[in-house]
Order: sequence, then structure tokens, then C-alpha cells
Amino acid sequence: MMHHPKTDALIIRCAGEDDIPALCSLLGQLFAQEVEFTPDPAAQQRGLRAIIGDAQKGQILVACQGGRIVAMVSLLYSVSTALGARVALLEDMVVDAAYRGSGIGSVLLRHAIDFAREQDCRRITLLTDQDNRAAQRFYARHGFGQSPMIALRLALP
Repeated sequence: MMHHPKTDALIIRCAGEDDIPALCSLLGQLFAQEVEFTPDPAAQQRGLRAIIGDAQKGQILVACQGGRIVAMVSLLYSVSTALGARVALLEDMVVDAAYRGSGIGSVLLRHAIDFAREQDCRRITLLTDQDNRAAQRFYARHGFGQSPMIALRLALP
């Protein structure tokens, strides 16, 4: 089936419960390419349901074309005491492999940035693999700069 990105309008909206299976499939593509994560559909469903069910936690934005979800991005909210304001963590940015290179990711990211601003977020932070130069260039084109901070983690089993 041929898709015509120029004729099929791209619709960006907030995800709902019914979108969870499509979102799980996109996360499967994302986690398959990340060193640190392996897809776990049950865990992904729990996480997605927690975000979608509580607008105070965050929002998942989806890009739809021809009636199907072709990209997603999550914004999770926190509060910065330094800024005295709400901030967002941008996670799970993924465009379906069949649609990459079409500009959908840029449209979705710009929409997410505007959305975060409307939610009174004063900063967006994201993590990307150190060796994922393509992702770093993509985010840099949208105004993201490298932080002098480094990410540290403690897994709590």
C-alpha cells in the first residue's frame, strides 16, 4: 500500500486508551535499537496506561496519517526548584520505520515543544544514547543543547 505523505494530512493529537496497542508496537521498534532496553509489552502497557490515565503525570502525543499512528512522543512532568516551575522530560520519541525521513519526527517534536510551553513547562530534558549521533543532530536542529550534567541511575529491583 502506497502512502502519500503530501496528500495524507498529518494529524497530531493526545493518545487515549485505545491507542495503547499501536504505541506498544512503536515502543518495540524503539527499544529494539537501544542497548539498555529490551521490549516487554506488559511493562510497556502498564507504563502507557499510567501516563494516559493521568494528565498530571504527562501526555503522549501521536502523529496519525491515513488513520494510523505513525509516530509518538511522551512528555512527563516534574517540578524544578531551580526554576520554581513545571518542567518536562521528553521520552519515547519514535517514528515508525516505514515513515522515517519524511519530516514527521520534526513536525511531532515541534508540536511537543509548543504543547509543553502551553502546559507552562519552562524546560524540556531528554536522554539519548551517547553513540546515537543522528538523534543528537536531530534534537540539536530543534534547539536542544548538551547539558553539562551526566545521567546517573540506580535500578531498584
